[in-house]
Amino acid sequence: MTANAPSPEGQDDTAPAPVFTETEIASLFLDAARDGQTDLIESFLAAGIDPDLRDARGYSALILAAYNSHAETVACLLAHHATVDLQDGKGSTALAGVAFKGDLAVARQLVAAGAEIDSTNHVGRTPLIFATMFNRAPMVAFLLEQGANPDHRDGEGNSARLVAERQGLAPITALMPPQRRADGPHPLR
Repeated sequence: MTANAPSPEGQDDTAPAPVFTETEIASLFLDAARDGQTDLIESFLAAGIDPDLRDARGYSALILAAYNSHAETVACLLAHHATVDLQDGKGSTALAGVAFKGDLAVARQLVAAGAEIDSTNHVGRTPLIFATMFNRAPMVAFLLEQGANPDHRDGEGNSARLVAERQGLAPITALMPPQRRADGPHPLR
């Protein structure tokens, strides 16, 4: 049948709309977040999808968009009330992923939306510890400016300060305020 040919009586010449399962819809939504397809994310959210939907590993759309440096998509998700400190299956938040990658613009968005600076994953690591482990000096400076604790110890006894010292990261160590004694404001060194 050609485009100009009349349809036989009783036949609809439009193709049926595709039907997707809830699992397929969730996958498409999370893929769009991972790929930074903000227009598609906006459409999903307008249709009522939960902005905190997660995959089997616990990755939310916000975690995926933030980790992949899609600031516009992050802004869209936050505007639709995505939970800023939602944890993945290992207990990491979007800010922890961004600290690992070193994306300051997205880190600023997350902090402005209320991200917990010293949130810990299941082994007790904070965004500052991740930024230090991967030598992200500008991120370390930003997190410290926001009040991150350089002496918080993870489950293995490591702190950002200890990691920086052990890895010989003098520029990062220099960013950290003097360590305080437990009994008062006197510096140890």
